[in-house]
Amino acid sequence: MINVTPIVIEGKTFLGISVLLPKTNLIAISSEKGYIMCGALDIGLLNDRLKDRKIIAGRAVGVKTLEELMDAPLESVTHEAVKLGITIGMQGKKALLKMH
Repeated sequence: MINVTPIVIEGKTFLGISVLLPKTNLIAISSEKGYIMCGALDIGLLNDRLKDRKIIAGRAVGVKTLEELMDAPLESVTHEAVKLGITIGMQGKKALLKMH
């Protein structure tokens, strides 16, 4: 099952996506410029093999819900995210606001 949920943070709207899979969930929240995602996101791939796409993204591990993703500290971020002031350890919702 796939769930799509609008999420409002400080008056700004983001798109929450949950893909329910056997024994795991893929969760992501996207903005106009980038996204944060659960541990399934491969930041190394985005930074290395897909660097020409200039993807703005962050990864949080150990999260199971969209709410946990927003509250969790980011474990890794892309080089493009760093250019926007997004850092490792930043709370997911704060990173999203920088991506809006």
